[in-house]
Amino acid sequence: MPEQEPPPAAPKPRRRQARGERRAAQLLDAAAVVFSRVGYTAASTNAIAREAEVSPGTLYQFFPNKEAIAVELGNRLLEQWRESYGQALSAANLDLPLAELLDAVVDPLLEFNAQNPAFHVLMHGPDAPGQVTAAFEAFHSVVLHRIEEILATYLPEAPKAETTRVTTTTLALFKAGLDLIAAHPDEREEYQEELKKVLFRYLDPMLCEEPPAPGAAAQQPEA
Repeated sequence: MPEQEPPPAAPKPRRRQARGERRAAQLLDAAAVVFSRVGYTAASTNAIAREAEVSPGTLYQFFPNKEAIAVELGNRLLEQWRESYGQALSAANLDLPLAELLDAVVDPLLEFNAQNPAFHVLMHGPDAPGQVTAAFEAFHSVVLHRIEEILATYLPEAPKAETTRVTTTTLALFKAGLDLIAAHPDEREEYQEELKKVLFRYLDPMLCEEPPAPGAAAQQPEA
C-alpha cells in the first residue's frame, strides 16, 4: 500500500499572528500609560518600549514611529468611546427624568475617561497627531447631531438655531467638566457631581418634563 501523507502541520503563521496581536496590544497599553504620564510630545518610543518591557527594536517591528502608535491607540480608544456613547444615549435612558438621565449619560462617559486618561490626551491635547484629532472631530459631529435630535424632542417649538445653540453649549459644558476633572484627579467624584449640577441647572428650565408623544407637535388645538 502506498504510504499515506502525514496530516498537514498546524497553522503556525496564525499562532505567530496571534502572538503579534498580543504584543501590539501590549505596546498600545504601554503607550497609553506613557502618553497619560508625560503627554504626547514628551513621550518617546524608547519610553514606550521600556514601559512595555521590550526592546526598541521589537517596538519598531510593529510601529514605525510614535505617531503610528498614537493613531492606532486613538482608533482603539475612539471605538471604545463609541460603545460607551451608544450605551449612554440608549433609548431606555431617554425616558428618565432629567436628573436620572444625567446620571445615566454622564457617569459612564466620565468613568470611561477616568479609566482611559490617554483618551483625553490624544483627543483634546493641543499636540496630538492631526489624524487622531480629525477622527475625533468627525465623531464629535455625529454626537452633536444625535444630542441635537434628542433635545429637539424636548424643545418641539424652539427654532432649529436655538436647539443647535443649546446642544453646542451642553457639549461645551461637558468638555469643560472633563478638563476640570482631569486637572483634579483626587477630587474626581466631587467635580463629577458639580458638572451634573451645572448641566441640570442649565437644561432644566428649558426642557419639558418629558418628550411629547410622536406627532403631538403637528396636532392642532381644538377650537
